[in-house]
Amino acid sequence: MDGTLTQRRASLEEKIPDIKKTLDMVEFLGTRQEQEAGLKTVFELNDTLFAEAEVGETDTVFLWLGANVMLSYKIPAAIALLRGKLEAAQTSLDNTVEDVEFLREQLTVMEVNTARVYNWDVKRRREGQK
Repeated sequence: MDGTLTQRRASLEEKIPDIKKTLDMVEFLGTRQEQEAGLKTVFELNDTLFAEAEVGETDTVFLWLGANVMLSYKIPAAIALLRGKLEAAQTSLDNTVEDVEFLREQLTVMEVNTARVYNWDVKRRREGQK
């Protein structure tokens, strides 16, 4: 159980910065929408491969949802979706951290109680030998 919660925590800690980065970019594109000039940018294709592109005026963004699914959203809808996902991920992370702390506290209590029962049994056996 501890391992599952720890994996979930690591996964959420990895996803939250990605969601924030995507939200920042979509918000930036929303502010750039009012300007006429294009935007030259370098974007990441994978960890070691980058490409240069010019982004023209657009009111649509494509968001990668995972599981080989990419959908088109209008910029305000994409911002709302990303904010909701970020809030949900942050709430889930907070709950997971709480659960990990509770589980570790319960493990400590269980270990202390096990030691007490063992010590009680040792004391009982010594008294029985006398």
